[in-house]
Amino acid sequence: MMRILISNDDGYKATGIHVLARVMAGFGEVTVVAPKFHQSAMSMAVSLGMKRLAHKALPEEGPGKWYYLDATPASCVKFGLEYFYERRNPDLVICGINHGSNASTAANYSATLGATEEGALNGCKAIGVSLCNFRPDADFSVVETYLPSILRFLLENWPEGKYGLLYNINFPDVPAERVEGITFARQGRGHWIREFQPWDVERLEAYEATGFHLQENLPPLEEGESAYMMIGDFVDDEEGAMDADHVLNHSNWITITPNTIDRTDYAELNRLRAFQGTEI
Repeated sequence: MMRILISNDDGYKATGIHVLARVMAGFGEVTVVAPKFHQSAMSMAVSLGMKRLAHKALPEEGPGKWYYLDATPASCVKFGLEYFYERRNPDLVICGINHGSNASTAANYSATLGATEEGALNGCKAIGVSLCNFRPDADFSVVETYLPSILRFLLENWPEGKYGLLYNINFPDVPAERVEGITFARQGRGHWIREFQPWDVERLEAYEATGFHLQENLPPLEEGESAYMMIGDFVDDEEGAMDADHVLNHSNWITITPNTIDRTDYAELNRLRAFQGTEI
């Protein structure tokens, strides 16, 4: 029986992680270690320093064994590996199901993928799963329909000895019958504009309904200070590029994008080696 560690960045109460636990219970023994609160865009940040990290068992949750840790998603995976898999790693670390796309440049900021990377860094098979819908009441039935067969394929064809490999799976927000198919894709390209907007508590309260955890007990602004919040609008840098994950998602394709924790640009490294011996 497989041993499976699950985490996410939306927090242990999110619908997506409960759907994922149900799906993964069909594959083996599930242990969930998730953040206490929403932790989007934390990438691979960890909760360093002399911070008190609250941990709690959640026997009322299921299937499997559930816990929360008041820490970043990557820290949750670290905690799970250290305390629940001391003798050997789990057979799979899987994170999600994220409420919102992690295709294109979102992958660089994603805490769902940051937690997945933590699994890969520790030598585990690691997969991140996302649905292109931010709503807390999103319909995850398309994931429930297709994810089991995708997982079986990836697990049966996982390359032996591949360092730092993780898979980023993104589902379009459509009913299962409207899915065009499953395809392999590269990470798309895009950026955000108008990212810093004036602080607006009413607007933030609307975001809280989507699962964001508002900052509490904020100190008053000091004299001369102004306040902003970071939201932004996405700009597609390669509209119509049908090998890019985000473009394919918009055309109702499920995408599987292989990522790696090794950030080395090997083509550029080989180009630079031609200059070896040149005085710099």
